Parts: sequence; C-alpha cells; structure tokens
Amino acid sequence: MKTTVFERNVPQTAVVSHALEGAAHRPFWIDDLKDSATHYPQLDGDAAADLVIIGGGYTGLWTALRAKERDPGRTVILLEAEQVAWAASGRNGGFCEASLTHGHENGKNRWPEDLETLDRLGMDNLDRMQEAVEKYGMDCDWERTGELNVAVEPHQVAWLQEDDSPGSVFLDQDAVRAEVNSPTYLAGRWHKDSVAMVHPYKLGLELARVATELGVVIHEGTRVRELKDHELGVTVVTERGNVEAGYVVLGTNVFPSLLKRNQLMTVPVYDYALMTEPLSAEQLESIGWSKRQGIGDVANQFHYYRITKDHRILFGGYDALYFWGRRVDQRHEYQPETWERIASHFFTTFPQLEGLKFTHKWAGPIDSSTQFCAFFGTARKGRVAYAAGFTGLGVGATAFAADVLLDLLAGLDTERTRVEMVRKRPLPFPPEPLASLGINLTRWSMDRADHNQGKRNLILKALDAVGLGFDS
Repeated sequence: MKTTVFERNVPQTAVVSHALEGAAHRPFWIDDLKDSATHYPQLDGDAAADLVIIGGGYTGLWTALRAKERDPGRTVILLEAEQVAWAASGRNGGFCEASLTHGHENGKNRWPEDLETLDRLGMDNLDRMQEAVEKYGMDCDWERTGELNVAVEPHQVAWLQEDDSPGSVFLDQDAVRAEVNSPTYLAGRWHKDSVAMVHPYKLGLELARVATELGVVIHEGTRVRELKDHELGVTVVTERGNVEAGYVVLGTNVFPSLLKRNQLMTVPVYDYALMTEPLSAEQLESIGWSKRQGIGDVANQFHYYRITKDHRILFGGYDALYFWGRRVDQRHEYQPETWERIASHFFTTFPQLEGLKFTHKWAGPIDSSTQFCAFFGTARKGRVAYAAGFTGLGVGATAFAADVLLDLLAGLDTERTRVEMVRKRPLPFPPEPLASLGINLTRWSMDRADHNQGKRNLILKALDAVGLGFDS
C-alpha cells in the first residue's frame, strides 16, 4: 500500500505540539462575535402565525427572509431551541458554493438528465444570495473569490484535467503554485465564479437581523416537542406554549426530526477544524494566495482551507467521524488525535509557516444523507415542508432549499420542484448496528483508495451500483 504526501513529509512532533499549545476549544467564528451577537427572547405563552419555521440555522433563516420577500403581509415566527446559527451554520468553513449536488461529479452520477438545470439553478441561487447580501447590507465578509481544487498525488492530476465543471480552468504545477505556494501541489482547477467565501456566523446573525427587520418574530431558547394537526393547520407544541400555524417549515437538519419518516434519513458525521493566528506580512508573502480562493484537495479524505479577512488560515477536514448510535453529542467534538493529524497535514502543506500557532480548535456534526446533498418533502397534508441532509455543503444550498420549501407549501409547479433531486427521497440509512458497520467500512475503503491511486475496492463499487457511492 502506497503512502500519501502527508505520510511521506511529516513535520516534527514538536512543531505540531507547539502549534496546538493553548488553542481554545471553541469555534473561532462564534468566539469572534461572542460579545456582539443579538439575542432574541424565549417564547412566553401561546401565539399564532401564518408560517412557523423550526430551526434557526441557515435553512430556517433563509426561509424566513424569502417568505417575507414573497408576501410581506404574511406573519412568520421562527423558533430556535438554542441560539441563532450556533450549530453547523456558525461553525463551518465558510465555503458558499453554487453546487446544489455536493459537487459536479455527484450530480452527474445521480441526475445526469437534470444536471444542466441543476448547475444553472445553483449559479442563479449564488447570484441571488450575493444580491441579498448587497441589498440588505449584510456584514458577513462576502468574497466571490472561487475555489481552487488541488492535486497532491500524481493520480489526481488526471481527475482535474478531466473535470468538466462549467466556468473552471485547469492549472499545471507551475501555475497552481504561482497562485498558492505549497510543495504538495501538482496541479489545480480553479472554479473562478462558483464559490464565495463568507464569515459563517456573521451570515447567520445578519440573516436574523434582516428577517426581523422584515417583520419575522424570532424566539431563541424555545424547543419544539411535537406537531399536532388541527383543521386549519398545525399546532407547534413547545416547552413554553403552543403556536398555531397555518404552515410549518422544518429546518432542524442534523438534529432529531419531528417527523417519524425522517428519523433514518440522516446521520451526524463530525467534522474538525483549526484556525491559526493572523499571519505576518512575511508569512503571507511566503505562501502567496493573493486572490484568496477557497482551497480543497481532491482526495476521498479531503482537506478544505481558506484565508480570513484578518489573514488567519482555517484548515479542516480529512477525518469525518461517525459515532455509534447516530447521536448528536458534544463529547464527540473533542478528538485530540484528529486535531494533531490536521495540524500535521497543515505543516506538510505549508512547511514555510513552521512556528505559526493555532488559536482555536473545534468540531461539529454534519447532517449527512445517502445522496450526499439535501432531500425535500412535505407532510401533514402538505402543511409541513422539510429539507435536510446537506452533507457539509449547506451554506449556499440552504438558500435554494428555502425557495423549494416555499414553493412546495404553496403547491407551485416550478423548475425547482420539477428536478428529480427535489421530487424523490434518497435511501435511508439502516438502523444500528448496520449503520456503524456500513459507514465505517466506507471510511476505511475511501482511505484505502487514497493509498491506492484512487482505485475503488469492491465495497465502494457495490455502493456505487446501488446509488450510495461517494463523489465530492
């Protein structure tokens, strides 16, 4: 079995331990704004609204904003169990991608007849997000810099050469290292206009601000217990009162669904990240990166990284861990070995930054579906709509989901609702112990593929055959 570049060029243990020493176990993005975030009151007693949205992450917030844009007179209440954007929406890498299908290849393999439409809808969605950021003056560090996919092993170069993603350009070794100076880069493909970088927590807070200015009522610290049908709509039962709703949107994503039909549709997969201290002028010069693209390598176990407004580097990915029982549990977020591995890979990627320290280390669960992107549907005679399963690419896709959910509740036949990705649900994950067995065998197989020139073993080929194959 061949070694990877991260095993052939391992930094000294002292370099890694020094870099991690003193790193705070908190999401940088949230910590960055801990004293300036707006807090919204708990629900106190009964209420009523035309539309009730459950979940204060991107899915719920974009739905609230779009709902008021479509019908300013509609009354909208958003209920969040904790605080707005505190979970995946506030702790991700800040890659806002046009792709609705978790990458061009995944879309091509699953919905080839709809791919052109999905690509166009994805770009339209990203453009509309940018228009909203500009229209409402959202302070969220939005930068439409694109994403640079890089090959760090010889067999990956051909993958990038064959990539037919619209609006992208292939870069050979000299060209890619002229963009960002890493000795690991063998080639690259720059998707110049299909990805924006954003401060993810700022985006969540700004969406909440705009929604409330448009008339949405937000209640934090208000956990929903169940949904009950009545003649004119749905009763949303919370710990602090009931809300009578004409229609309901579920944006709970990785957290347990309020619908039995969705309880096996997602699993929480934990992702881990590090944030460096700000780079000095000399350190910045040593790596280049003047165009500030997001970067991701193209291995099965991939890294993603980007540079922030104040010249820090976020570096995450590689380990994506599933824990027995499909529970969301804060104890799963503390994985010192994973952070050490990521830090080692960081200094393999940028050996010239030896001595740089990490200020933050954190993790969070991703709502993964078997099609590796969102699924949609309605329940309760069409009065409840849901979306979940974004699998790590929800920063952009949740805005698209908001429009889909509102279309579904209104009974509209639109281009969005006609694509197969929206019309058909994916396969559910099996219950335990099969879920753990299958997911961890898949992770092991992807690791073997990365050590074997990308060749997929029988397990991965079988998953491909039944529509569960992974392509990111």
